[in-house]
Amino acid sequence: MTDTQTAPTGTLFADAIGRLDKAGKIAGLDPEVVELLRHPKAVIHISIPVRMDDGSLKVFEGYRVRHNSHRGPTKGGIRYHPGVSLDEVKALAFWMTCKCAVVGIPFGGGKGGVTVDPRELSHMELERLSRGFIQQVADFIGPDVDIPAPDVYTNARIMGWMMDEFSKIKRQHSPAVITGKPIPLGGSLGRDDATGRGAYYCIKELEKQRGWDPTQITVAVQGFGNGGQNAVKLLHTDGYKVVAVSDSKGGIYKADGFDVPSLIQFKNQSRKLKAVYCDGSVCEAIQAESISNEQLLELDVDVLIPAALENQITTDNAANIKAKVIVEVANGPTTPDADTSLAQRGTLVIPDILANAGGVTVSYFEWVQNRQGFYWPVEEVRERLDKIMRDEFNAVYDLMEQHKTDMRTAAYAHALKRIGDAVEAGGTQRYFTEAN
Repeated sequence: MTDTQTAPTGTLFADAIGRLDKAGKIAGLDPEVVELLRHPKAVIHISIPVRMDDGSLKVFEGYRVRHNSHRGPTKGGIRYHPGVSLDEVKALAFWMTCKCAVVGIPFGGGKGGVTVDPRELSHMELERLSRGFIQQVADFIGPDVDIPAPDVYTNARIMGWMMDEFSKIKRQHSPAVITGKPIPLGGSLGRDDATGRGAYYCIKELEKQRGWDPTQITVAVQGFGNGGQNAVKLLHTDGYKVVAVSDSKGGIYKADGFDVPSLIQFKNQSRKLKAVYCDGSVCEAIQAESISNEQLLELDVDVLIPAALENQITTDNAANIKAKVIVEVANGPTTPDADTSLAQRGTLVIPDILANAGGVTVSYFEWVQNRQGFYWPVEEVRERLDKIMRDEFNAVYDLMEQHKTDMRTAAYAHALKRIGDAVEAGGTQRYFTEAN
């Protein structure tokens, strides 16, 4: 069966699984493994009726996809966004399968979403929607089956509502069904900055590989949410020069760099991105140039961090990308055609399935702690995350150099080898043919 039979050409899911063949050859995969990965294991499409504050009823569309469970229960976030579609959720679930395998944690990939703009909902409407989602998927998820987590426009409080609703339905306390929860409800210390911290550890290993002086390295980040903020906050502390940041409304640029903690403080307090310097609660405006998200991507910087949504770097702008290194904190920010263009020009892309795997890694730690009923100090969480991210970065980097390929292909090959080993442990055509 071809890719185009699995999903229409040009869809996000088709683009995602299109990376299988090249990486599969490097990994030496049995063809059956590749064929299995082309198809999600299970898909559920739900309708969620919500009573709005004005008494009216609205029905929201939702999805949950379990992509592959050969290495363990499926794992992946739930996003609330007006652009959520089944195609997107299938692609994200596939990426999660690969992401979990890249860092060696015993999960497969899952993903979920609701087509909604949560900024248009009151807090009470948001709670009803979140509990309604769980009511519809309660038989599809579980601590040993499929474990959701936060994603775009969802957070710890929403995960707490979802865990509570699942526990009510099952009539037993079930903290391990959801990760990314508030700390008092069984969340893990260190989960709040795990995605950005994981990307930071990758950059620090690249720093060693290339002999960088951090004070001479310029950084731009597109998307100033949790992942982007925490990555550049840690880089700033080490002396990296963060010269541009942006959010959904636009960006700012300052050639000699920003005081990143001040930007974060002002952004989180006001929900606006502005060039400021903050001393305590007093923030003072400073001069900076306003730029668009598109202009930020094309800045002449050493490190570009796309940390927003999918398909930001495309064939339309790939030729204008000047950054020498791209670190994908977002999922799927680079299209396959743009990837080819960047590779031909020698741009190193640390791919999403490695660069942003810190989040799912600490989610795994949270699940383990929930199952044990024993919780780790933040230092232990970060120490474990540090080791995993650095070890897997170097394994992928070495594979890239060994096969003289791009880092994305090497990361997929690294992941697929682990998935392939799990599939082949149960027997493929070669085993059953030989047995006869």
